[in-house]
Amino acid sequence: MAKLIYVATTSLDGYVEDKEGKIDWGAPSEEVSVFINDLVRPIGTYLFGRRMYETMVSWETFEAVPDQPGSDFAAVWHSADKVVYSKTLDVVSSARTRIERDFDAQAISTLKSTSDHDICVGGAELAGQAIAAGLVDELRLFVLPLVLGGGKRALPNDVRLNLQLLDERRFNCGRVYLRYGLGA
Repeated sequence: MAKLIYVATTSLDGYVEDKEGKIDWGAPSEEVSVFINDLVRPIGTYLFGRRMYETMVSWETFEAVPDQPGSDFAAVWHSADKVVYSKTLDVVSSARTRIERDFDAQAISTLKSTSDHDICVGGAELAGQAIAAGLVDELRLFVLPLVLGGGKRALPNDVRLNLQLLDERRFNCGRVYLRYGLGA
């Protein structure tokens, strides 16, 4: 059975976007990019909200350049299936991608039980729905040494989670990777 994994970059005070909706403050260093690529390489399917998909879809036409930070992710992107949850998006501009109009917890549960590879949920709102439905098996958070003071929260309100620390790593740039299992 595949795991559903939420991967997010967050400020120390728990935001994935600042008050203006910007995420540029979270750009990874080369060291972090290499780690993230290795971390997500085994993912078979990505579940995205519309805004996260629109952020990530640039990888569809990204031209890989040897020794360029992040280039390796283009291959990761192309090798995975993608599902975009959106009521407004009419067409997708990437291969191996389909649109779902509504979050369906049972469909995601079925996907988990039938997938040979883990599944990654991207986008705080979609991840929040999956967390609230009890579908997320792991949180993989990249915490930056930065306090934003407001914005879009990485984790949903009104959900209590018991977490077990499974792994951690500190990067030279001050970013910290925390991997938690849920339900421990």
